[in-house]
Amino acid sequence: MEMTRNKAQIIKATFAIMFVAMAVSFFVKPAVKAQSDSSAQASYSTGTGLQRVIKGSEKVPNISVKAFLSNIWKNTGIYKIIHTPTASEVAAEKAEKAAEAKAEAVDPFADVIVPGWQKLFMIAIGFLIVYLAVGKGFEPLLLIPIGFGTILVNIPGAGMGEAPHGMLYIIYSAGVGNEFFPMLIFMGIGAMTDFGPLIANPKMALLGGAAQLGVFFTLFGVAMMNLIPGINVDYNMMEASAIAIIGGADGPTSIYVSGKLAPHMMAVIAVAAYSYMALVPMIQPPIMKALTTEKERKIKMEQQRPVSKTEKILFPIMLLFITILLLPPAAPLIGMLAFGNFVKQCGVVERLSKTMENELMNIVSILLSLGVGSQMTPEKIMNSKSLGIIVLGLVAFCVATAGGLIMAKIMNLFLKKKINPLIGSAGVSAVPMAARVSNKVGLEYDPSNFILMHAMGPNVSGVIGTAIAAGVFIATYGM
Repeated sequence: MEMTRNKAQIIKATFAIMFVAMAVSFFVKPAVKAQSDSSAQASYSTGTGLQRVIKGSEKVPNISVKAFLSNIWKNTGIYKIIHTPTASEVAAEKAEKAAEAKAEAVDPFADVIVPGWQKLFMIAIGFLIVYLAVGKGFEPLLLIPIGFGTILVNIPGAGMGEAPHGMLYIIYSAGVGNEFFPMLIFMGIGAMTDFGPLIANPKMALLGGAAQLGVFFTLFGVAMMNLIPGINVDYNMMEASAIAIIGGADGPTSIYVSGKLAPHMMAVIAVAAYSYMALVPMIQPPIMKALTTEKERKIKMEQQRPVSKTEKILFPIMLLFITILLLPPAAPLIGMLAFGNFVKQCGVVERLSKTMENELMNIVSILLSLGVGSQMTPEKIMNSKSLGIIVLGLVAFCVATAGGLIMAKIMNLFLKKKINPLIGSAGVSAVPMAARVSNKVGLEYDPSNFILMHAMGPNVSGVIGTAIAAGVFIATYGM
């Protein structure tokens, strides 16, 4: 009990420090070098209330239900197979990709100058992150390199995050600022994942799907935050989509989507996503206990049926095939997940499988986490938009957890064999952290009730669900 209180106090202190840092941004404005007239005009929006046109959203289309379905249809593999693009469509696509490349090449923080004390403050944050990882055991595999990345990039005069030769800059630009490292991580996750619990009980996919409620709920949260006077965060729909993916508690997917839709916000989105993944053991249990009764937490589930080797081999192939036909924008994520899992299950390339889930996964995790930490600089973190992302990301994660729990309770109204609603919280795609938390809370109320394997079903379906949500956003706004 004392340990639990200490952890709670540490978490409260961490969030308090982070929010103080963000609050400073409302009163201490960084100096900015001289800009051209066009860039100077990029900081305001027009109109008021719901009629306000946010700067940067002029070319973002208004999406009706009809337009949404049309976009999704035109981005399916079926449409692309049967449709031959016209010369004008090819030209328009090339122009759009050129515009995207030009926008990605612009660094909105290049001209921002921050005082030295803010760098010192971020170094202190880095040491705090390392302490939480080592002293309190909060996901050390993630937080130790993120913490050291934060410390190293903020050392005045060291230049480790500066272009073109800074080590952390090279790491970030080589694999974090694009889809390279996230794809490798998904390949490793596939090699480490056993889809057997989901195959044995396919209805668990409903819990993974329900957890995506946090992703889509956050879109409305972004709109509401835009209406709060005095904050002036001014998120457009592409930025909102990137922020919303944090609710899936999937760091690689968050990086992937932000790189496609809002590359200038990738730093704080990645940090928020990985931070909330690391804090799963502290964030989820209070929500789980608030939305379930003690009787529900003690529900015992029957042992799952055995899953054949053939089923496990065919599952990633079928998953990839369906993705190709219905949602190609999600194929990079799901394709690498399926590839890694197929290599594991086919059993004829054990060396590759072990490399993916061990050596390669460890190396890429180190580089990815260092790259994420390298973005923890004052100009990127200590501003009002970053504060909004931290708040909205937490809301998204909490709603996603609640969505899975509520869906489990709804399912129990119709099922003869009840399921323990605690496994619904594992619908977020933090694998296998969320499943372990579900099992731990269940064991607190009945030491003989092991629900870990049952929780893995919603957990792995949450990975797929978040990748699908990412594909929908990219198909709607990024293609």
